[in-house]
Amino acid sequence: MALIHVACFLILCSISSAQFRGDSDGVCAPDDGFGKYCPTTCGVADYLQKYKPSMDKELDEMEYLLEEISNLTKGAQDKVTYMRDSATQAQKSNPPDYYIKRSSNMLDDILRFERSIIEQESKIYELERMLGTNEKQMLQLKQLSLQLEQKCQQPCQDTIKIEPTTGKDCQDIANKGARTSGLYFVKPMKATQQFLVYCDIDSTGSGWTVLQRRRDGTLDFSKNWIQYKEGFGYLSPDDTTEFWIGNEKIHLLSTQSTIPYILRIEMTDWEGAKKHADYAMFKVGPEVDMYRLTYAYYYGGDAGDAFDGFDFGDPSDKFFTSHNGMQFSTADKDNDRYEGNCAKQDRSGWWMNRCHAAHLNGRYYKDGKYTEKDAGENGFDNGIIWATWHSRWYSMKETTMKMIPINRMTTGGDQQTGVKQFGGLGDI
Repeated sequence: MALIHVACFLILCSISSAQFRGDSDGVCAPDDGFGKYCPTTCGVADYLQKYKPSMDKELDEMEYLLEEISNLTKGAQDKVTYMRDSATQAQKSNPPDYYIKRSSNMLDDILRFERSIIEQESKIYELERMLGTNEKQMLQLKQLSLQLEQKCQQPCQDTIKIEPTTGKDCQDIANKGARTSGLYFVKPMKATQQFLVYCDIDSTGSGWTVLQRRRDGTLDFSKNWIQYKEGFGYLSPDDTTEFWIGNEKIHLLSTQSTIPYILRIEMTDWEGAKKHADYAMFKVGPEVDMYRLTYAYYYGGDAGDAFDGFDFGDPSDKFFTSHNGMQFSTADKDNDRYEGNCAKQDRSGWWMNRCHAAHLNGRYYKDGKYTEKDAGENGFDNGIIWATWHSRWYSMKETTMKMIPINRMTTGGDQQTGVKQFGGLGDI
């Protein structure tokens, strides 16, 4: 039965919808995991190819055992026939009393042999039934493997829609006429190759390049330096998945233009309330500077300026929890100002100080509220935090980080009131 379950699992995997990894380069990647947006079924075919030899070997061994059992059964049947014939002969040619008693004993032996034969035949029937079922399953797997091999010999094709317009960021794409939010390829000015991003484009032509999404906690943000550098998670055309676009990509996007960018942080709490915070002249430095975060000032919003730090009760807390000018830290590369390792304690990557008042890559807590006990052995506030809205022991339900040239905030009808403005900037 275990074999049948395995076979069913493989068949179900093979008919799942094809998927696409966020920053795929178009090459068939056999080691891609199975998920909602994986690029290929080559991994299933490789698994089948690995699975077939062991199953063929087991089937050969089963056939050998069946042949042995068949030979033993035939020998037992021949012996029973011989014993019956011998008993009949003995009764004809010898005194009845002695041979009747002897024949009775022989018949008892015959009955025992017959019962043994019946049991063996029952086992043989069960083995033959299993063999037939396994042969049928193996035939299906072989046919499926051939189909998958044929697919993998062909170039991998996108089964999700990637919009045709390209540009140096999502605003550049919107300037070229795109009005549909979705997946686009961008190539910043200093980038050596294009990469895939999700563009949030509204009807006024404002094109936001999305850097981070938290939706439902399905993606683990406990990653190392390389993973945060290159990016992780999945991009989807319907904007339902979680991801970190990658520090190197954020650096290339945010430093390419003479027109500064706005970083917008959008959050949703577990009661359904939505708030945001904007930061002007947002940039992320190169890797040699550990992807340092800088911005000029808080541009506005209703979530409060948590990047500026927060007074948790000690006047020094605000200074030690501000994020402007901080380098990026992960568990395996500590660049914070704390004697310990904030990223290791929180199991995430972020622009840590000692340690934070804002942390959007923290641990995902269902229902929002959590305690020191929930946070683990260290007991530190490690949730998805924005301290100027909710307390440090409240973890957000959804977050988004996205960027746009600052001139679109004044020309696109999305400007904030009561904050500094930049005028006279044309579209990039």
